[in-house]
Amino acid sequence: MSLGQLGSGMALVGCGRGLPRQSISNADLSQRVDTNDEWIRSRTGIAARRVAGPGESLTTLSVEAAQAALDHAGWQSEDLDLIVLATSSPDDLFGTAPLIQGQLGAHRAVAFDLTAACSGFLFALITVSQYIRSGTARRALVIGADQLSRWVDWDDRRTCVLFGDGAAALAVEACPPEANGLLGFRMHSDGRRADSLTLRQSEERRHLVGDCTAQVGGFTPIAMNGQEVYKFAVREVPAVLQELLEETGTTPDQIDWLLLHQANQRILDSVAQRFDLPPERVLSNLASYGNTSAATIPLMLQEAVADGRVQPGHLLASSGFGAGLSWGAALLRWQGPAAG
Repeated sequence: MSLGQLGSGMALVGCGRGLPRQSISNADLSQRVDTNDEWIRSRTGIAARRVAGPGESLTTLSVEAAQAALDHAGWQSEDLDLIVLATSSPDDLFGTAPLIQGQLGAHRAVAFDLTAACSGFLFALITVSQYIRSGTARRALVIGADQLSRWVDWDDRRTCVLFGDGAAALAVEACPPEANGLLGFRMHSDGRRADSLTLRQSEERRHLVGDCTAQVGGFTPIAMNGQEVYKFAVREVPAVLQELLEETGTTPDQIDWLLLHQANQRILDSVAQRFDLPPERVLSNLASYGNTSAATIPLMLQEAVADGRVQPGHLLASSGFGAGLSWGAALLRWQGPAAG
């Protein structure tokens, strides 16, 4: 990377997705745990979720999403300077982004992972914007991907109904400041509430020699205090969006789309009501995919671009929130090609 012109804007110019072939419906889950379609839909809005099957992994899904984003932007992999993978479930704890870089053939690009759970994609997008603004990167891919199915307790009906696997990618590039597609952002963390949603290292230890032991690698299943996470989201998400709108001088009626982390339909509805946004301006695909963690925001964006809802020039108010606890918001303008 070399230092270019300080102060560049960042344009959002391409997107793509990678999804597992397996789709598990609520009725399917009811064959394993004591639940039913009505119970799940009424509490979450979720009807089905994708789960990675044989031959599928976080890496394969991410490569598929990344290549689709490159194609959508009209780029070659050699054009890339930077790849940032937002994930909490890497295939390799030493980093999965370099695996993706290698399979794409993007040999000029620096590649690394970023972990911020369900806030990960927005945090990664904001991080990449700083490289572009400083002039150290011109073209980049921001990938949000998670394969939480391997860390879900499939016998716990409180959590197994919520999560799905998937990947989506966004292609961004330097542009003149007046054409900036990231109009503003806010980021927050509060580790005092970290116990509300965890995927923790196992406490198992093995004997070495004498009185010495060593911890065994591995993680316990996802654990969540659903009520606390829900209260956190309906309180903090409207607050951070309000901060952002005031900071950027934006009014709710100027927003074309509300693009939130897809965790629970009731959260989406609550936030929309706070800003008097009608349901038809709230993007949601929870029914089909559930909570894909870092993938939800770019996956929803890709779908809305592909079906023609999001058009060039549209303004999107976005917020990610989840484990950490972490949350943030970004005001985005889509500048990529229209559907078709």
